[in-house]
Amino acid sequence: MFRKILPIIAVLMVLSMVLAACGGGETVTVVETVIVEKEVPAEAADTEIFDRVLARGKVVCGGRTDLTGFGYLDADGNNIGFDIDLCRAVAAAVFNDPNAIEIVPLTAADRGPSLQTAEVDILSRNVTWTASRDSQWGNFTTVMFYDGQGFMVSKASGITSTDEFDGATVCVTTGTTTEQNVADFFRQNGMSYEAVTFEETAAVYSAYEEGRCDITTSDKSQLASVRSGFAAPDDHIILDITISKEPLTPAVPHGDDVWFDIVKIVMYGLINAEELGVTQANVEEMKSSDNINVLRLLGQEGDWGYSDLGLDAVALAQAISAVGNYGEIYNRYMGPEGIAFSLPRGPNDLWSNGGLIYAPPVK
Repeated sequence: MFRKILPIIAVLMVLSMVLAACGGGETVTVVETVIVEKEVPAEAADTEIFDRVLARGKVVCGGRTDLTGFGYLDADGNNIGFDIDLCRAVAAAVFNDPNAIEIVPLTAADRGPSLQTAEVDILSRNVTWTASRDSQWGNFTTVMFYDGQGFMVSKASGITSTDEFDGATVCVTTGTTTEQNVADFFRQNGMSYEAVTFEETAAVYSAYEEGRCDITTSDKSQLASVRSGFAAPDDHIILDITISKEPLTPAVPHGDDVWFDIVKIVMYGLINAEELGVTQANVEEMKSSDNINVLRLLGQEGDWGYSDLGLDAVALAQAISAVGNYGEIYNRYMGPEGIAFSLPRGPNDLWSNGGLIYAPPVK
């Protein structure tokens, strides 16, 4: 395989050419420039991770089983949730089978190493995209959930604002941006606190619910999720303050640009599907749409890059058919009638509805 034909400038030196001039001999150097075309071999794309996924016949996803709405076990023991469905969408695009996945439960501290060693093909587990993680852990795809860190307190504590935090005990998960953010917050505001840390997130909230700390802190979506599972949810308040940006983003290991592109484009497809009105129920019907953008998304017109990535033309249609569009995934777990809890979409609404969810066009 050859990428391109490159023009090569060849300079030919012809020396000691004798010309007769004025009855005597004169030595002249002639320089001739010749354009030569040469074929240059293309660089082979590194597809190590994608090749391994294909050979294995399933996608290995780093996830969790303990966070309602994002990654948790249902009554039948099935691992479900927003993050899990993103993984299932990729499996559907690659294998036309959303169940061709293996979920590896990870603690917060395990997330980085699991990417660095390529133990997982995708990390889809409430992971915040930061500059250092991007350089050290792996490649972050596109933001799929905009969040921010907040605080939860019990009504019995009497705490109503952060002005009353000085000297408090705070339950927090170690090895997270949450731990760093809370330290920065107290330092910035000239207050002291005692951190009560746990590696397992579930242990953090158990300790908080048992009254072993005054405050617990995490992404606001996580606080809402956990509170929904408390014995007395109404006894706890999530304060109306956000102290950080937490763009939650699926990530893949470094080193395989094709796999990186595949996962990104599947995420783009889910977002574009909602924008274009393509749903889990109407995918087949929409393949006959008169909207050219819908036809491209569903593999009925042109090539959105699938041939370069080694996917079928209908790969994104398969993903949407398996899990629905972005809005359907969100609403399934966190919408007004979600099976987990209700959380207004806010910044996680489409850009066209005033939110931040936006993706490059699929074409």
